[in-house]
Amino acid sequence: MHIHVVAVAGTGMGALAGLLQELGHDVSGSDVAFDPPMGPALESWGIRLLPGFDPAHLEPAPGLVVIGNVCRRDNPEAVAAFTRGLPTTHIAGALQDFVLSKTSPLVVAGTHGKTTTSAMAAWLLECAGRSPGFLIGGLPKNFARSFRAPRALGSLPTQGALRRAPFVIEGDEYDTAFFEKTAKFLHYRAEVAIVTSIEHDHVDIYPTLDGYLDAFAKFVAGIPESGLVVACASDPLVVQVVKSSARAPIAWYALEGEETHGVPPHWLAAPAEHTLEGTTFDLYAGGMSLGRHAVRAPGRHNLKNALAAFAACAQGFGAKVADLGRGLAEFGGVRRRQDLLGTPRGISVYDDFAHHPTAVRETLAALAQKHPGSRLLVVFEPRSATACRRLHQDEYEKSFDQAHTVLFAPLGRDNLPESERLDTAHLARVISARGPKAEAAPSIPSIVQTLVERARPGDVIALLSNGAFGGIHEKLLTALGRDARPTNVEPNPDTMA
Repeated sequence: MHIHVVAVAGTGMGALAGLLQELGHDVSGSDVAFDPPMGPALESWGIRLLPGFDPAHLEPAPGLVVIGNVCRRDNPEAVAAFTRGLPTTHIAGALQDFVLSKTSPLVVAGTHGKTTTSAMAAWLLECAGRSPGFLIGGLPKNFARSFRAPRALGSLPTQGALRRAPFVIEGDEYDTAFFEKTAKFLHYRAEVAIVTSIEHDHVDIYPTLDGYLDAFAKFVAGIPESGLVVACASDPLVVQVVKSSARAPIAWYALEGEETHGVPPHWLAAPAEHTLEGTTFDLYAGGMSLGRHAVRAPGRHNLKNALAAFAACAQGFGAKVADLGRGLAEFGGVRRRQDLLGTPRGISVYDDFAHHPTAVRETLAALAQKHPGSRLLVVFEPRSATACRRLHQDEYEKSFDQAHTVLFAPLGRDNLPESERLDTAHLARVISARGPKAEAAPSIPSIVQTLVERARPGDVIALLSNGAFGGIHEKLLTALGRDARPTNVEPNPDTMA
């Protein structure tokens, strides 16, 4: 059919449009701009691009209108679609109708690690011969695109159930659309689920922690008894929610030596060696050794992501350990996750999506582990609705201890009352008292100039933002004198909108 996607140029909506086109539909899409890289990508996928939001874009009437969750209720195309009685849905509804109802969804949920763990799971299933479909909120380096239609494989033997072809999807807890305010992951009907972590986030949607926990509880409760929940035993809120809500069997996972809050982990990883090439670890399941394996992505958080993906693919889809181990060693990561953009003047410049205090802390720890002895210069842009607020002011104070220098960019949102805003100037003073040199910078050009003046060969620069960051990546590489691998930074918004 002809499917029209309103607000198609976002990361998630663009990937959905490409997926629908790959499934054989005639797809058009509208948006206010089609900037690189998403605009050219949409064109290359065969999507007909229509500039602006205009009711005329719905003539002749499409068979279905998919409305992006960035759209407000006064969006001209959304208004026209509802007024004319055209069939409408949102990203979750389209996925359910065209893909998820015909597959066995593996849904990766959690405050942190969703994109990397989803990409790992998709690649591991690929290496195990399962040819999964997937939709991921970032670009996995092992695949050409962030989406793929599922392949017809029939049922797969697992421990206690038959599953259809797997479809891996990042389970976003953000709301679905202006006309459907429940979390996206509640629509995905997971058969196998991973819950990586739970920390209060998205305060514009969940003002209280209880509301946030309730969304995860409903997600876990929706997994059928024939399914599987792979849950992080070292996260107290994950343990609380999963123990009280799950109907499905639970596979707990943890790293050796972690507090597991009264639940015995079935899957355990014991780190063995950290090198520039990654981390080697010994893997145990049910107390039995499954050999030594390696993951190239640095950091304890990535080792836990790998363990979760390994467990879901092995226990949830019956994949062989040998195939999964080989795939894990070959996993190349995801763009905007500790993504090395270049090494101008011998300075390693990384881009990362980290914005929550925990994600910032873990990302910097991983970079320090990968570059021992190097000075770490960190630039952080508070951009999301949560990051721009005072909610995590105290936690941010402790997130930058690995840094030598911290530069705070101006807040990415200017519509918050001053009493609610993150105080970066105060944050800089407190962090400086802890050790790192920190300051609140007035602009992106001033940040670039400061880094050009202070950075020296052997240093590591980390650019942290969950947005496009005003093009700082290209500006900094150019100012430092490009030595380079090309950079391709996706305009990745706060959600998969």
